[in-house]
Amino acid sequence: MRIVERAQDPVVADSERAAVDGIAIERPFPHLEVLDGMLQLDDRHGGPPLRERQAAATRLQLLGAAQTLFERDGYASTSMAAIATAAGVSLKTVYLVFETKSGVLRALWHHLLRGDRDAVPVGEQPWFREVLDEPDPRRQLALNMRNSRVVKVRAGALLEVIQSAAAGDPAIGTLWHRIQTEFRANQRAVIQSLADKHALKPELDVEAAADILWSLNSPGLYRLLATERGWSPERYEQWMTDLQCAQLLAGHH
Repeated sequence: MRIVERAQDPVVADSERAAVDGIAIERPFPHLEVLDGMLQLDDRHGGPPLRERQAAATRLQLLGAAQTLFERDGYASTSMAAIATAAGVSLKTVYLVFETKSGVLRALWHHLLRGDRDAVPVGEQPWFREVLDEPDPRRQLALNMRNSRVVKVRAGALLEVIQSAAAGDPAIGTLWHRIQTEFRANQRAVIQSLADKHALKPELDVEAAADILWSLNSPGLYRLLATERGWSPERYEQWMTDLQCAQLLAGHH
């Protein structure tokens, strides 16, 4: 999996690879020059100031390199120097952009989860608001599972990296706890919306139903079915939607 720029008119990158520890790493923006540790962009087009666009491009280049290395080698074995080499920038640049290795991992998670609006919390993202605004309960759960499937396909491997590194690094442990806490809170918001419509099974209160939705959407279950058993993401999404409707919605069995 590699980072791709998410924009109204996505950039189509040419193919180029950089060697890191003898392994080819694809650079998402090979046509950009690196000068003094910063990617240099052509200023012939309008939009944000050149310096701002250079910084954004450098950040994406670093995140793409970090994703490849974290998923291949794990968090502990990936150094800031290796990320710099893979991205084709100076080590100083990596520290200027992210400060710490845990900062790189945290920024990468937010980018994969939230896309190009990575400073906006999930609860305020348009694709999550679409779930809450949907009037039909079954359609709500279907949209929620669509979002869940997209995130797992895009960021499932990185989630495993974060979980495995959490015990050995306090900063990553804090990140993992925050991911779990925020994920359950977002799933609870979906359940509260269903409860407000009187759509939940009568024997379920909001907290119990939130626990069910949160646990069924866990990345571990996706890994078992999609990675180990070879289910397609679409099959997983449909099966999970049907299961959640049967477990949560009144009148479904």
